[in-house]
Amino acid sequence: MVAADLDVTVDLTRALLKEQHPDLADLPLDLVANGWDNVMVRLGDDLALRLPRRELGGQLLRNEHRVLPLLAPLLPVPVPAPVRIGSPSPALGYPWPWGVVRWADGVPAATVPAAERTPWAEHLARVFVALHQPAPEDAPGNRFRGIPVAERSATFDDRLALLPERLHRRARDLWASAADAPGYDGVPVWLHGDPHPANLVADGDRLSAVIDFGDVTSGDPASDLGAMWLTFDAEGRDRFRRVVDTHACDGRGWDAGMWRRAQGWALLYTTICFSYPDTHPIMVGVGEHAVEQLFG
Repeated sequence: MVAADLDVTVDLTRALLKEQHPDLADLPLDLVANGWDNVMVRLGDDLALRLPRRELGGQLLRNEHRVLPLLAPLLPVPVPAPVRIGSPSPALGYPWPWGVVRWADGVPAATVPAAERTPWAEHLARVFVALHQPAPEDAPGNRFRGIPVAERSATFDDRLALLPERLHRRARDLWASAADAPGYDGVPVWLHGDPHPANLVADGDRLSAVIDFGDVTSGDPASDLGAMWLTFDAEGRDRFRRVVDTHACDGRGWDAGMWRRAQGWALLYTTICFSYPDTHPIMVGVGEHAVEQLFG
């Protein structure tokens, strides 16, 4: 885990509420997640606060606050669009924006067996279809997502050793196929940027939310579609892809190049899943599932 620039506590959270949103300050607070960039504190029964714990998290939250009010009405799933926005507080020594969002019932999809995710594969596909619409020129930039997959070759080479050695040749062949695939020639579309199953919330047999849009950007949709291998088994992928192909590109579906690039992104994400086993064990499980789907 990257060290926090500032320790975000329940006491600090309540002080920020008293200062800026006093009508919410007496509701119960429960710190439920201390993540890579943000801390999440549940607020009463129906709300939650997202508070950056480091400078990069502050910028990512600014992206969400700017973009999600535009995207939320277009998407067929709840997303963490802010219902209240908090400002940096010099008096309390808190330097970043923060926000209050709706609470989503459920658990990270990464903690649910893959077969139990299949019932909402079509739903997630419809989310991507709705999201992958032309983005404006001032969409947030992101030098790691939405770009030609070949531009991530150095990262793939660095992280290949994290996969079992018996898979290295097959992984190199898969990467080469993705990097050599025809490039995306459409207009840049909105992208979630980090749609792995730990950023999907499942509640029983339904998808109840898509969260963590901090990496939101624009570009090649293959960057998002790679999540298909991290999230679903073969049946789930078939359901997901049928919906995407039915609605994408004016009903003509994406060509094989799109799915080759998407598989390359899936492979890159898989290697990254194994990068922090001590602090992100949930992502190791995501990576192990993806290895089976890509090479099993």
